[in-house]
Amino acid sequence: MSMRAVVAKKVTNAAITILIILVANFILFRMMPGNPAITFIRTGAGHSANPELLERQMEIFGLNDPVHIQLYKYLVNTFTGNWGYSFFQGDRLVTEIIAEKTVWTVLLVGTSTVITIWLGIAIGAASAWRRGKPFDLASLAFGFFFYAVPTFWLGYVLLILFQEDIGIIPLLPRSHSLPTPYPTDSWTILVEGFRHWILPALTLTLVQLAGISIIMRNSLTDILTEDYILTARAKGLSDRMILKKHAMPNARLPMVTVIALNLGYILGGAIQVEQVFSYDGLGLLTIEAILSQDYPLMQAIFLLLTISVVVANLISDFLYAWLDPRVRLE
Repeated sequence: MSMRAVVAKKVTNAAITILIILVANFILFRMMPGNPAITFIRTGAGHSANPELLERQMEIFGLNDPVHIQLYKYLVNTFTGNWGYSFFQGDRLVTEIIAEKTVWTVLLVGTSTVITIWLGIAIGAASAWRRGKPFDLASLAFGFFFYAVPTFWLGYVLLILFQEDIGIIPLLPRSHSLPTPYPTDSWTILVEGFRHWILPALTLTLVQLAGISIIMRNSLTDILTEDYILTARAKGLSDRMILKKHAMPNARLPMVTVIALNLGYILGGAIQVEQVFSYDGLGLLTIEAILSQDYPLMQAIFLLLTISVVVANLISDFLYAWLDPRVRLE
């Protein structure tokens, strides 16, 4: 099968998956208990809301339409980029709200992911090369411990250790992505943004680093026992050359899949981390949208998160087929 055929097949499967996600996303939030219109009215007018006002809000929210009409409108609006208005954020556009929060989540998840991949591959490779030695045993103990630790628990431990005012070593702030009121000086924004980023990023990095380093170690350990590695050593090649030119290119194939699958877990873990640290990203916005029964905002966030996982896996499929031509024959 040619690379073009592989791309066409994978893109088609991804498109079908996204369509199923769209329908499931619509049904899921219609099955949730509660009525956002009633909640909205109570927020603004107390528990004795005017029935005419309630009916007006039901009409504005589109909750009076039949379900199939709501589904049709939802699909059309999703593909045209009209994701509606938030119920509980001053009638602001959902896309505008998400754009503001996405910047901080991408900064947090993106940087922690890059650090995790780089350190994980380096630690895993060093452990495999020193199998059975103290460094290998220590890295395995480190990996298994942090792999089993809940993300939110680790976040609270880091707060107890390093949070300003109440921490054992009070060095870093806890709340939000920037201090309030927001600074206007560019240098202050950069410094304070970095200080608020450290603890959430450290939490995500430690939790994810364990899994990647262990997978890399196991993959490379198997490859180092192959005959062509023994042949390379017999030829007198240096350890660095064997690891770089012969072992690592073959060990990277399983890592492509692991890293892609890990991205989905990182997005889920970011919700816990942002909640613990009150970090102003998509994770904290998700919690707020759920608690307020903000249907348009919830649908948009969950759609964005699920599609990002599908796209990450699609990219990993392309990379796998490009790195290993045998995949194209399946």
